[in-house]
Amino acid sequence: MLMLKQPKLKAAPGSQTFSGGNGSPLATRSLVDQAHGAISYMILSHRLRSGEVIVEAPLAAELGISRTPLREALQRLEGEGLLTKRDSRNFMVRRVEIREYLQSLRLRMLIEPDATRNAAPVIPPERLEEIHSELVSLQTGTAHHTEAHWLSDDRLHGTILEYCGNEVTARVIQQLRSTTRLFEVEMLRSRLSNDCSEHLAIVEALRAGDAERASEEMKRHLGSLINFVFTLFPS
Repeated sequence: MLMLKQPKLKAAPGSQTFSGGNGSPLATRSLVDQAHGAISYMILSHRLRSGEVIVEAPLAAELGISRTPLREALQRLEGEGLLTKRDSRNFMVRRVEIREYLQSLRLRMLIEPDATRNAAPVIPPERLEEIHSELVSLQTGTAHHTEAHWLSDDRLHGTILEYCGNEVTARVIQQLRSTTRLFEVEMLRSRLSNDCSEHLAIVEALRAGDAERASEEMKRHLGSLINFVFTLFPS
């Protein structure tokens, strides 16, 4: 799941911070996982921007870890499509151009409605109620909080992938979501209110047990994103 995590790192209970080859493998793995989550958060909350070069030494100091677990986390993020190699040594936040964004959305339109239909009968009702409450809170709030919106976005789409019953489909959609998210945090921050309304329509169909309507609402949601981009970039 593409989840935002606050960038506060500490070693696992009972372990010591990894430094230059010292420390247990479990402590090292814990720091890699936490660094991965923290840097994901920085990228997806727009703290690290599209095209920005990752400078390892100050980032490692900010996270309170050595460069060894940091580099492993960066390599994982490269594999997930959030980072790319600028040269043989440096990583940068991947820049997603409009063509790749639209192509990724169109592919999602082909497979994500079906995943939604398959997930509909098996998503626990209590999970849907939690997501619905989050969305209502976002929609009725006096201000639309960007980070809360992305967390809610992850919760809905991630739940559908968790229960769609097809691990390959879920993996492909998750990779596509990494790509579309990079574009959206850069270019579509003005569309969060519409996004929330469309998410509510999907959840309400799921709560009603209407798999076909949920599938159609997902397709409509993704199509609406495409149409919105064309209003921003008509050429």
